[in-house]
Amino acid sequence: MPSASPNSPPEWVILRELLENESGFVSGSRLAAKLGVSRVAVWQQMEKLRAQGFAFKAVRSRGYQLAGRPTTLNAALIAAHLASRARGLQIVCLNEVDSTNDEAARLLATGRTAPFVVLARRQTRGRGRLGRVWHSPDNGNLYISFAFRPRLTPERMQMFTLWMGVNVCELVANFCGAQPGLKWPNDLLFDGRKAGGMLTEARIDADQIRDLVFGLGLNVNSPANAWPGDLARRAISLSEHVGTPLDLNRFTAALIGRVLLAYERFIDGDYLTVFAELWQRYDVLRGKPIAVLEGSERHAGTALGIGEEGSLLIRDERGRTHRFRAGEVTLEKEK
Repeated sequence: MPSASPNSPPEWVILRELLENESGFVSGSRLAAKLGVSRVAVWQQMEKLRAQGFAFKAVRSRGYQLAGRPTTLNAALIAAHLASRARGLQIVCLNEVDSTNDEAARLLATGRTAPFVVLARRQTRGRGRLGRVWHSPDNGNLYISFAFRPRLTPERMQMFTLWMGVNVCELVANFCGAQPGLKWPNDLLFDGRKAGGMLTEARIDADQIRDLVFGLGLNVNSPANAWPGDLARRAISLSEHVGTPLDLNRFTAALIGRVLLAYERFIDGDYLTVFAELWQRYDVLRGKPIAVLEGSERHAGTALGIGEEGSLLIRDERGRTHRFRAGEVTLEKEK
């Protein structure tokens, strides 16, 4: 699937008109006027959309109605679902890539205008924190990276992944009607099983963040029997949790809109007033016995939440409080 330009290609405009009038018909003359082209040119664009898996009902003197749409990721359909404030966004939608984070970094290095989004149906070298492999088959999941050029000092970015995490949880909760949990610093969980993970990577020039990539792997529609080996008991998809498949393209558009708004609030500094409340809402560690593996050292205690700079706070058995900026966290069995 080709990349989508930021200038609203004709097929995006056609789909947007059809989606906004989903219960009725849109005339060919209206579409032609909207695009500034002939009726023949509209028909040609409709044929391109049919080749992508769309189906249309055409009725003489009434026009067109959207009768079917692809269930796999589709840049045109995602763009059509986007709210008006995000419609100029560049969307790169690929069948396969090594890693959406790596592709976003490569495109930033070529000078591509940011922000933009990279999506893939499958990753061959998807990864999470600490270089771990992220299982990334083509089975209805979401692999997405957002590229930005924030021009902020590294100190300003300490809370970025945590802020994005609570926003992803809010979007999932609102869209699915089911509340996920957030495990510091970047895992999204349902009932203790992992549904998603986030990875933020940056390039620094002097004392400023030059390029920033926020990546998200989210298990959306993978079936319960799709997980290999040990993943079967540790992983879960949104559809498995809620009991029904999700509209992947509509969900992706909603997620993109939420992340872009969250980024703007982060850059403006207009997020701290709500961050603490959101973190407490989704934090699955607070008050629980946990262990933090920091290098070769293991620290056990009770999770107390996070500090102002985003560090994890735990209280050990002697009552002392420790702060961790990095580390691997596991939930321990309660005594």
